[in-house]
Amino acid sequence: MISKAVHGNNTLGALRYLFGPGKANEHTDPHIVASWDGFVPDPGRDPAATLEQLRDALDLHVVQYGRKINNHVYHRMIRADPGDRILGDDDWAAIARRVMSAAGIAPDGDEDACRWVAVRHADDHVHILATVVRADLKQARLRGDQYRVEAELTRIEREYKLADLSDTRTREYRDAIPRRAKGSELRKAQRLGREGTDRDRLRAAVRQALAGAADEDEFTARLAAKGVLLGVRRAPSGDVTGYKFALSNGDEGGPVWFSGSKLAADLTQPQIQARFCLGIDRPAHPTPDPRDRPAAGRHRASTTVERAYPAFDDDQDAARAEAVIRGGLEVLDALATTSPTLSRKEIHQAARALEYTRIAHTRAAGADLRAMRSAARELLYAGPTTSRGEDGTAAATILTSLVLLAIVIAKWHAAQGHRHQAEAARTAAGHLRAAYSRHAAKPLAHLDLEGRHLPGAVRDRQEAALRRVLPADQAARLLTEDGWAALAATLAEAEAAGHDPTTLLTQAAGRRELATADLPAAVLTWRIRRDARLPAPAPTVTQEELRTAAARSRSTTGRPTAPAVTVTVQPPGPSAPPAPGTGRPRR
Repeated sequence: MISKAVHGNNTLGALRYLFGPGKANEHTDPHIVASWDGFVPDPGRDPAATLEQLRDALDLHVVQYGRKINNHVYHRMIRADPGDRILGDDDWAAIARRVMSAAGIAPDGDEDACRWVAVRHADDHVHILATVVRADLKQARLRGDQYRVEAELTRIEREYKLADLSDTRTREYRDAIPRRAKGSELRKAQRLGREGTDRDRLRAAVRQALAGAADEDEFTARLAAKGVLLGVRRAPSGDVTGYKFALSNGDEGGPVWFSGSKLAADLTQPQIQARFCLGIDRPAHPTPDPRDRPAAGRHRASTTVERAYPAFDDDQDAARAEAVIRGGLEVLDALATTSPTLSRKEIHQAARALEYTRIAHTRAAGADLRAMRSAARELLYAGPTTSRGEDGTAAATILTSLVLLAIVIAKWHAAQGHRHQAEAARTAAGHLRAAYSRHAAKPLAHLDLEGRHLPGAVRDRQEAALRRVLPADQAARLLTEDGWAALAATLAEAEAAGHDPTTLLTQAAGRRELATADLPAAVLTWRIRRDARLPAPAPTVTQEELRTAAARSRSTTGRPTAPAVTVTVQPPGPSAPPAPGTGRPRR
């Protein structure tokens, strides 16, 4: 269950909302399920009862108090989890009494308690409306009411066998998650037909501008390019003390400003400056380098991501995990910025899900954060890509690495008892899998076809190498996967290029998290193709087509080309350095 309290000064206005149709006619059969004395007139069920009568009853002690009270109305909503069973009126009445007691509005056995009513107009929640003056004409002591109510809700969930949301009630969880949009913001977005609220769109734009940025000047330039206004708060000394952001979307009322802390805890000016102070590789502005293929940047970034997996080992502290999560967000935002439309939306959604996995009140480890920010800059430096050829296979490779990163984040949070953060990481992994499948399906199909046509002796040799490297159970599982043929084709191609399949498999499998992967054969395939600098898979061609392509190549370069294992024609692979100990491709 979730619960939130708001305060106001208009008792009748609040009652009109509770017993009215709602903002979108969502209120059905509004009626009172509980009250301070159990005999209050119910305007929802009694035609003779009026809202004014109920207002007068609730406000009795406020009027008797004789002095103006600011925010004398206490309005608390209690909502069940969507997966919970539907509770009856008696259940909600008992829950409302317990919550009012915990809040300090109506403690058990207190005859001088405040007046309140609980109104139900939907299956999954109730609203409790109270006034904060007691019968002894003292004001209720409400300080810390939210914490007491949440503790009581945890007990209620366990007694009623409802969804346990206790892990969302910690200070760490509240401070780590992005600041949620208010109801007015949601209604504005709906009214204007926008996909997200100004707050959500602004937070995403600020994160994308921050991803891989080397300094404040670059960050500011990127904000301007995205149509984001930046306001700087300065102390009398001239020192910068804060940032605020707004979208220049031309609203009639002018830009709506949000401080960094109102977007997310790690988007404040001190937190952003701390990232710049870490430094970053490739300090020049990330103008795509024509000498550096986009695929090569993705291959290098994927290697960096895989090196970050040990940050989530059992013996590591939260500082390393937080650094990789923050850096992983930057990698995803940079990848979304430079990816084709084919997968950009899914990667963006994965980044937004990963925001909910941060670890609050933890100072990120500098070395890990710097490495991940440098990986994000690699992606920006390499520039935009397409979904074809080398670009497509490089995208599949880094997406495989990021899927496994999301999985290890989910495992780490689950081990800490952070169920909602773990679920957010699994959601991110789901979006990344969807993006991966769009890039990987076609090249894997080509490799699978090539693998199925390998000579028996070649296929047996690759199977023997696999059994030498992997534990027996993992090898047996992998050999039955649909992706085994593609992996066998890759190993054969690497062998023909001068690499040792056993060495390649040992290095690829040693990069961790293979047992966690949904399809370990695919993970090994992309890692090996990256390490061995193999060209992108392409459809098999006929001997006649090969002779024609070779003739064209000789006419333009004077150097004949020859296929490795399968009869394919491809440009050279990305310029990533070969894996240590695997040898160099044959010239």
